[in-house]
Amino acid sequence: QVQLVESGGGLVQPGGSLRLSCAASGSIFSIYVMGWYRQAPGNQRELVAQITSGGSTTYADSVKGRFTIPRDNAKNTAYLQMNSMKPEDTSVYYCSFLSANGVFYWGQGTLVTVSS
Repeated sequence: QVQLVESGGGLVQPGGSLRLSCAASGSIFSIYVMGWYRQAPGNQRELVAQITSGGSTTYADSVKGRFTIPRDNAKNTAYLQMNSMKPEDTSVYYCSFLSANGVFYWGQGTLVTVSS
């Protein structure tokens, strides 16, 4: 059984940085896309960033230039490096993997709070 385990959430001050990690445990077919989503109370879940196995990246306009999404294929791990953080980045962040055989996996979510 595959599980995605997230870590790295917490409280950070405006302008600060935080790095989230998402590791897949269990046997997983080749991962095609690794992504991060977020959902604030009362809002829909939105894509923050994603990266394909070939290294192509997509970012939400609101995080371009501030967030990056490195991945470690050997460790089946994705990261979300968040810099110059703003209060509006406060949300629950979820990782999502899409395997090459078309199966979606989701992490349990980790809370990120940006506040002074």
